[in-house]
Amino acid sequence: MKIHTTNFFDTFIIVAEDTKVNCGTKPPAKDKKTVAEMQYEMIAKNPYKYTSDDILFQVLADRNELTKAEYQQAREQFFSKGQPCFRASPLTKTYGFGIHSDNNGRVALYGMETDEYQKFLADSNVKKVKAMKSNK
Repeated sequence: MKIHTTNFFDTFIIVAEDTKVNCGTKPPAKDKKTVAEMQYEMIAKNPYKYTSDDILFQVLADRNELTKAEYQQAREQFFSKGQPCFRASPLTKTYGFGIHSDNNGRVALYGMETDEYQKFLADSNVKKVKAMKSNK
């Protein structure tokens, strides 16, 4: 079975051109946590600890209340077909966060208003990709 990945390496995902915010904004808390809230919490509390694949799978596992025993098979099944990457995440499209993947594929987020965000934009050693627009 072919395994697909969403991981980037030495790459910075730039906030979507049509975002409606002007700074990184924490997703609002809801009764049932949203995908954006779950992604935000994992990355904000653990910068450069997880890869994109780790985060996307953990959100799926938590939303589907998988047991640890089910993880390996579920992860193989999940990545047996292509999955949307962080270019399609609400964090990059809606909430004003750029996402940097280091050379190990581990991610951290940076509000579009921060000096760090601007440094990634200016760094010629870091590949840049744009988040997907919300509207076509």
